[in-house]
Parts: sequence; structure tokens; C-alpha cells
Amino acid sequence: MVNAAVVHGAGQDIEVTAIELPDLGPHDVRVKVAAAGVCHSDLSMTNGTFTPAFPLVLGHEAAGTIAAVGSDVTGLEVGDRVVVNWAPACRRCWFCLNSQPWLCTAVEGNVSPVRGTIGGDPLHVTLGVGAFAEEIVLPTDAVVPLAPGVPLDVAALLGCAVVTGVGAVRNTAAVRPGESVVVIGLGGVGLSALLGAHLAGAGPIIAVDISPDKEELARTAGATHFLVSHDKLAKEIRGLTDGRGADHALECVGHSATIRTAWQSTRRGGRVTVVGVGRRDDTVSFNALELYHFARTIGVSVYGSGDPNRDIPLLATQIELGRLDLEPLVSHRIGLDGVTEAFERMKSGTGARSLLVFDS
Repeated sequence: MVNAAVVHGAGQDIEVTAIELPDLGPHDVRVKVAAAGVCHSDLSMTNGTFTPAFPLVLGHEAAGTIAAVGSDVTGLEVGDRVVVNWAPACRRCWFCLNSQPWLCTAVEGNVSPVRGTIGGDPLHVTLGVGAFAEEIVLPTDAVVPLAPGVPLDVAALLGCAVVTGVGAVRNTAAVRPGESVVVIGLGGVGLSALLGAHLAGAGPIIAVDISPDKEELARTAGATHFLVSHDKLAKEIRGLTDGRGADHALECVGHSATIRTAWQSTRRGGRVTVVGVGRRDDTVSFNALELYHFARTIGVSVYGSGDPNRDIPLLATQIELGRLDLEPLVSHRIGLDGVTEAFERMKSGTGARSLLVFDS
């Protein structure tokens, strides 16, 4: 039995309660969770954006240490430090075989599988993980070994926010040194995108959010300019980019209005990358003439268009070399009983990532 943050239905309160972990299969590992980031996708499990099954353990962005290994596990031992990969690719489907593991068909429907029980009844876990728990059981391909020089708590953010945000810049948008970048929405993923733009040598790097309190976080993450969102935002961004608009705009909110703003903030021939996950009833529209006239490219970045088995070790190396600091992404460290307040901060746009930290 371990304690976990469980929700029993959409819109219902989160409660901390004891759950029963599944038996360890021959190819499974049990991970003692050190820390888990509170991601907007976790909120989406409870607010109707996604339609998971319940009861549901929240959380999917985590790091920890191996507590036990299955009989047929090789390459991992008790005590090894790992980052959770919530989207392990099957390596066999058409997308995997064509170098797009982030679109793997095995991951596509993996919203809330059953993994464990609660009071004897089947228990579902968020995105195959359920990281808001003291321990979790995962298949071996759902963990990535972590370099010794990376702090175990902030390493949790490598499992989603950083792979997604930095990957959107480097893999999807392919930002080059000296190109201008605007990032709209400064949650954990948006701040990670700023880190990615800084790593890529971009400039200027323009950060946008509805909250003026995000300015210090944005500048610490690499922004050269900070703007509070307003009706004339696109015009102001053009003024910072020689009147043309940004070479790249990354939308990290998932709203039709901010997607339009990203589009209007980008120069002719520029690129818009949608990173935020939106609602199916929130429609974005473009007229046929503007699509032709502006010749912009609009694309989507799913999980940073990357491969966590490759990208997490690469990012860990950047941390070890002192080129990537994840501390600016964390505004609150909480316990299991602080998840509800973390969701409220997320809804109001307050702070950056809340990091759920378990006692050692």
C-alpha cells in the first residue's frame, strides 16, 4: 500500500488515499518517486479536456530510484536513478519505423490504463504512470537512466515539460542561432521553450504571458524581452523585430485566441508551432487569402517531436555542463496534499511549475 493523489470523477475533489500497486511483472520495475511535476495535462484529466476513466491517480512527469526489478529485467538495478518516460514508443508501428516515435500508435490511446487497485476495485493511472504516488510500477521501457550529476528532484521536469518545450524549439521549429522567437504562455512548457531558445542561440527572445509577475521567471529562463498580453500584442512584437514579425512563434497555451496571436506575430514566411493542448470545441479559423499571402508555416509539436530515450540523456548532459538550469522552472515545492492548490495556481496563471517532492 502506498499513498497517492486520486480523483474519482471529472470536476471532483482530489483526495490523498492508500492504493494497492500491481504485482511486479517480469519486465517491470517499481520506482520510488522522488519528485513529480504538476503539469497542465494532469489538470486536463479532471476538467473535461480529456476523458479518462476513474478512479484515477494523477501525475505523469516524475523521477525517482528503482526500488525493485522484475525477474527478466536487464540493464537496471535497485538504486538506479531514473526519469519516467510516459510515452514509451513501441518501435514497431508505422510511425516508429518512420522516425516519428512521438506519434506512436501504442501511446495514442494510453490515457488512463488500469494499473493497481483501490479498495479492491480497478485503479486507473494518468498516461500510464500515475506519478502522484509514493511508488509506481512501470514497464522497463517507461524509465530512462539519469546521469549522476543531475539533481533528482528537478530531473522530474525532464520527463515532460523540458522534453516538450526544448524539443519544440530544437526538433519541431528547428530554431537557428540569431533567429527571433516569441513564446506565448509561460507555464512549465513555455518557460522550457525559453530555455530551449536560449540554448539554440536565438535572439531576440520575446516572452508573453497574461501575468506581469512572470517577467522575472521569463528573464531568468532566457527571455530578452517580456510583454503582458494585450489587444495590440502582434503589433508590439513586430516593433521588436524590425517591423517584420518573429521568425518563430511558439504557442504554449492551447487556446484559439493565442494561436491566432502567434500567427499574427510571425513574419511572412515564418513558422508557428502549436505546443499547447486545446479543447475540441475551441475552433481556430484562417481565411484562404491570408494563408496564401503570409506564406507562414503552422505546425504542432507533440512531446517535443523527440525521442525521450535520446533527448533526456542529451538534456541531462547540458545540465551537467552548466548550460541548462531547471530551477527557474520551479516556483513551488509541495506535498501530496498540495496538488489542489497547484491546480488553482495553474488555472490563474500564477507561478511556474509546482514540484511534488516526496520525503527521502
